[in-house]
Amino acid sequence: MAYALIAVVVIVLAVAFVLNGKRNKAIQQNGIEADAAVSRIVSHDSEPDEHGHINTTYTYYVKYQTKDGETVEAKLGNPPAFAVVGSELRIKYLAEKPKYVVPAK
Repeated sequence: MAYALIAVVVIVLAVAFVLNGKRNKAIQQNGIEADAAVSRIVSHDSEPDEHGHINTTYTYYVKYQTKDGETVEAKLGNPPAFAVVGSELRIKYLAEKPKYVVPAK
C-alpha cells in the first residue's frame, strides 16, 4: 500500500515538473518582455518532519505593466538568485496568462 502511494506521488510530481517546464518554455519562446520589480516575497513553512526540521520555500511576486498599460502583480517563476523586494528585472509573460512570468533571458 505504501509503495503504491509513493508511486502515485512520484508520478504527480513528474507530471507537474514537465508541465511547468513546458509553460516556462512557451513563455520564453512566445512571451512579451517588460520591466518589472519584485513586489513581495512570501515564505511557506512545511510541517515539521519526524526530526522536527521545517523546510521553508519562497514565492516571489513582481509588478509590471502589460503592453496595454495594465499594472499586474504576478508570480515569478525561476527567480534570480539574491532577488529582494525592489529588485528590478526584465520579465516575459503571455498576454493570455499575465499572472505568471519568468525572467527574460
